[in-house]
Amino acid sequence: MNNISKNIGKWLLGAALPVGASAVAFSACDDFLDQKPMGEIVFENYWEDKSDVESVVNSCYSGMLDENFMKRLFIWGELRSDNVVYAKSANDINIQQIIEENILETNPNVTWTAFYQVINRCNTVIEFAPKVAERDPNYGESDLRANIAEAVWIRSLCYFYLARTFRDVPYVTKPSLTDDDIDNDYRIPLTEFTPLLRQLVTDLEAVQGDAMRYYPPMSGRYTRADNPYNTSRVTLCSFYALLADINLWLGEYQACADYAQKVIDFKANLYRETKEEYPSLVTDVKLHNDKYPLYNESEVGSNICGNAYYMNFGAGNSLESVFELYDHNQSKENPITATFIYSWQDANKRALCNVNPDLVTSAFTDANKYFKYTDCRFCEYFPVPVPESGIEIHKFQYGGFEFTLPTQAGNTPKVTVYVNEYSTKGNLNWPIYRLPDIMLLRAEALVELGGEDNLKEAFEIVSAIYNRANDLTEGNSNCLAADKYSDQASMRQLVRDERHRELMFEGKRWYDLVRYALHDGNNQDLINTVLPKQQKNANRIRVQLQSQNALFWPYAEREIDMNPDNIKQNPAYVTTETSKK
Repeated sequence: MNNISKNIGKWLLGAALPVGASAVAFSACDDFLDQKPMGEIVFENYWEDKSDVESVVNSCYSGMLDENFMKRLFIWGELRSDNVVYAKSANDINIQQIIEENILETNPNVTWTAFYQVINRCNTVIEFAPKVAERDPNYGESDLRANIAEAVWIRSLCYFYLARTFRDVPYVTKPSLTDDDIDNDYRIPLTEFTPLLRQLVTDLEAVQGDAMRYYPPMSGRYTRADNPYNTSRVTLCSFYALLADINLWLGEYQACADYAQKVIDFKANLYRETKEEYPSLVTDVKLHNDKYPLYNESEVGSNICGNAYYMNFGAGNSLESVFELYDHNQSKENPITATFIYSWQDANKRALCNVNPDLVTSAFTDANKYFKYTDCRFCEYFPVPVPESGIEIHKFQYGGFEFTLPTQAGNTPKVTVYVNEYSTKGNLNWPIYRLPDIMLLRAEALVELGGEDNLKEAFEIVSAIYNRANDLTEGNSNCLAADKYSDQASMRQLVRDERHRELMFEGKRWYDLVRYALHDGNNQDLINTVLPKQQKNANRIRVQLQSQNALFWPYAEREIDMNPDNIKQNPAYVTTETSKK
């Protein structure tokens, strides 16, 4: 792990903390970033008062906005899935090899340095913030506990990504302050997948009670429902979401369902509070089944759709958001969208990814196996009319869409695309957790728990999301038919299909496919799902993906070289050359 030492060590010992960069990240959150200029600071003399802690906490967030960090959210979670193909006009052999399942340990996109940099920043907060509390009377116990909770959550999120990507990884909870420390701290055995996830649950549950429930409005500009602090900083709701997700991967279905329900209740209560105090903010929100507050696709009194997309992605920090990376007002484009979807700042720069054509075949007919012709998400994810080739991803490219859904199959709606102040700069936020995501985690857990009541509730959850997406009211003939999903197997597939539709291109799909394969005990469904997009070497890929090891990624060559006693290459990626190591 010496490769991490240069970057982390420079950040810690060079002592020019990235306050400027992080201030951009939260330019809407002025009070949190109203920091004194720090210049060059000797690290061991740095931790003096509350503002010093806040600066380093803020650097944990800014670390997640780093280009190498953000790109990996999409690379690791999306490229190997059935959602995307390599754009023919693209020119990045490393990305092409990943999409074509030819992943090498020398591929620069398998390195994990950016994640361990953030982890190390979190560890410094956890280690040194208590010392500031002893020195600064203005830094109270509740502030200390809240900051530590933020750091633990961000660190846990990083480890969760690493575990789902590589399976077994080094688990470090102490900060590395010098190059020598880093040499020792990271030359440790790997922590296995399941024990690591259980440790993350323990870590999160130990401090979740210290997390902020809501952040106070800033200068009277925001309410609880639209304050970006409450969705781009860690809150108690963020803890519930991450704990629900981790427990689902552990097969702890009741715990997953319980934590997901806490998120649902949290958002429902926020909706009710906002409706009472600021009703104009939620006129376009419907409380489905008196439980699930979701934005309507068409506003009240209108048949023009696209409202839910605009609120959740165009505007961002919406009522439905649980945690998203705040990219608004960054000086550079969101590196995910600029690299893989579309670059607004450079029209000559071609996106690396296109839509898998299988997703859009037989558009707006009942023959499309993914989307019904009334599904608004089709008009928001893909160009309409759909071109014959080179299909761009529209989700996250535009700030908004307006269209009227067809009244019968076979009609193609006219879709008007819009840009807003964020999309014109390529600065749309990046969602990590949204309410529909958590609702579907609960639905998945309920299906696995089984029983008539649980299956009924899982159907209710899927129906709420499906009805919103298709701009339907309950009782409409186009609604899902409950009698078609009365057993566990059919409900399991319904939840998986809806999760695919709702979270498409959000960096979730490959991880979901891996979780399903682990649950099913074989990789056949995953292979059948991802193989059709492959234009060459299909037989090799089919054989390769039979192994559970192949669901995870290879360790980078340099990671192995720096920690050879503890890191051995994933057997699925061992070649004649790597077997020598």
